[in-house]
Amino acid sequence: MTNLLKIGGMTCQNCARLVREALQLVTGVEYAEVDLDAGQARVKGEGRGPEVTALVEAVGRAGYTAAPEQGVGRKGAAGEGWRFNMIFALAVAAPLMGIEYVLHPAMGGWFGWASFAATLPVQALCGWRFYRGAWQQLLVGQANMDMLVALGSTAAFALSVYGLLVPGRVHHLYFSEAAMILGLISLGHYLEARVGERAAGALEQLMRLAPRTARRIGRDGTEEAVPLEALLHGDRVVLSPGDQAPADGEVIEGESAVDESMLTGESAPVDKGAGGKIYTGTLNQTGRLILKVTGLGEETALARIIEVVRRAQGSRAAIQRIGDRVSSIFVPVVVLIAAATAVAYGLHGGWEPGIINAAAVLIVACPCAMGLATPAAIMAGTNAAARSGILVRDGSALEKCGTVTAILFDKTGTLTEGRPRVEKFVALGGSEEAGTRALAKALAASSRHPYSKAVAEYLGDSPNAELAGWREERGQGVSGEWGGQKVFLGSVTALRERGTDLTVMPELPGTVLGLVADGILLAAIALTDPLKPRAAEVVRRLRESGLHAYVVSGDNETVVRAMAAAAGIPPENVFAEVRPEAKAGIVERLQAAKERVAFVGDGINDAPALAQADLGIAVTQASDVAREAADILLLKADIEAIPQALEICRATLRTIKQNLFWAFFYNAAAIPLAAAGVLPPVACAAAMAVSDICVIGNSLRLLRMGRK
Repeated sequence: MTNLLKIGGMTCQNCARLVREALQLVTGVEYAEVDLDAGQARVKGEGRGPEVTALVEAVGRAGYTAAPEQGVGRKGAAGEGWRFNMIFALAVAAPLMGIEYVLHPAMGGWFGWASFAATLPVQALCGWRFYRGAWQQLLVGQANMDMLVALGSTAAFALSVYGLLVPGRVHHLYFSEAAMILGLISLGHYLEARVGERAAGALEQLMRLAPRTARRIGRDGTEEAVPLEALLHGDRVVLSPGDQAPADGEVIEGESAVDESMLTGESAPVDKGAGGKIYTGTLNQTGRLILKVTGLGEETALARIIEVVRRAQGSRAAIQRIGDRVSSIFVPVVVLIAAATAVAYGLHGGWEPGIINAAAVLIVACPCAMGLATPAAIMAGTNAAARSGILVRDGSALEKCGTVTAILFDKTGTLTEGRPRVEKFVALGGSEEAGTRALAKALAASSRHPYSKAVAEYLGDSPNAELAGWREERGQGVSGEWGGQKVFLGSVTALRERGTDLTVMPELPGTVLGLVADGILLAAIALTDPLKPRAAEVVRRLRESGLHAYVVSGDNETVVRAMAAAAGIPPENVFAEVRPEAKAGIVERLQAAKERVAFVGDGINDAPALAQADLGIAVTQASDVAREAADILLLKADIEAIPQALEICRATLRTIKQNLFWAFFYNAAAIPLAAAGVLPPVACAAAMAVSDICVIGNSLRLLRMGRK
């Protein structure tokens, strides 16, 4: 369930962050998304979701206003709320400063009153957003950057009014400086919004992938263009070359190459024919396809990917708590420093420089850069990953990547192609080959395991035997009853555990399955599953980055060791003949040995191990993006993206630390300079804007890593 709220009182991205975090603390909220320019919050709930009243109260406790909204408002250009402030304030301040510093008119004459008349509307109109924000925060016992700006600008303006009304008491009037402060800070917010818009670009691009109409085939065979809202499950839709898929579907007629790069990051087109899966937003390139619609709206792979990216962008990293704790006490401390500056100068050097220097302290210390340090980097990093077909679940996943010391691979479908093929079928013990083939096909046909599918495909021309009580035994094989006998098709390990006599089992290459009837071995089937083409290079790159590489598999030890050797994994790091449910135990064993483990699996039967690992990486397909156990999902079944995923996550964490360091360093260095009078208020306003832009600009560098 999704709720829309109209939010009032937000003035900057830091405000939007505070509202988002307040909403995410409400029980039942999966994630919250706040649009500063539209003044809206979109809240996705778990199940029935939270009560609207609870959301409104949470926003109120954060110092802002909220009310339910029925529809999505118009999203304006980024930062348009600051455009008027910026233009009006700078248009007034710049000429006043020019006249003041070029013509040097007397402060107490006509120029002083003209400056007052010109800047009073600026103070009232442009300062209103800051006054309102500061007041709303005070009502809930908090203080934010709006208070610092309001106090600093008002101090300069009020001192000037005093000097105008009581001539001779103030040596200089600061009307132009008060207006310039508001103009420069508004300019900073405007540029911050425009630059920050780029960091949200990947999500916007994903949302624009789905076309607005589809060409549906009617019952009489005619084609008509219909809006997406008119499509139903089971409808037939035509895709011509150059068309984007309007819904998820299955090809029922035609062949073509389809560009899935917008979802998976894979540049090579994928061949599609009858039975092939088509995902919303993918681009048909060469042939005409007819699809049967299987997924619409929030059911589509594209919609689920968008949900994952939204949740990641709205998430918090533990490191962000450092900035939050500092920001929460920073404003009161700055106000005290400013007051101390004013008093110290007032008692020893004059109240005029004391008030101006105090205003400079208030303005230069705005902690907006601290608040932006983490969310800006998370947004840019998750977007860069999404462009490469890598979905990062949340901010905590980014931090986990920085601590990983070992990477444990599942074998089948991860290091190997996951498309095994039968190399040899051998009937044993004098059993009739045609009968054993029919029995093996009947057992394998209903299973979705890659080995069973390979056997069923190999025996496609054989007739089916009549089975009763068919059952799949996870991690072992498939069983049933045939002609009053208990039959089983499974791994050598499973056969050994069942007490089957394996002395007649021939030496066969690759993975071997056995067919048994009442404990008697009837046939042996040899399968091979080739290593992925670049698996060895991926393992080499990971080991060069300092990670220990391991592999775990339910396959027999000889096969797994041979595969590991080809991939460059040391023999002592091989775990073979391990059942799926025992893989999590292998992860625990490594963790007990002080390793921080990243587990890489195919997302099908590896959920316990993915959840147990310090970092779970699922090598999956676009249709499986709803996997909940993994921290990172690769939308293409190619482990080549793993080094890039780890690189992006580590770079994002590194950027967060850089942002926090420079935000802290900036304030630590700037406040003493402002208090000493080295930095005047106007320079402080410009410096504050530059600090915000530097934090966002540093974060935007991460976008270059997308589809590297």
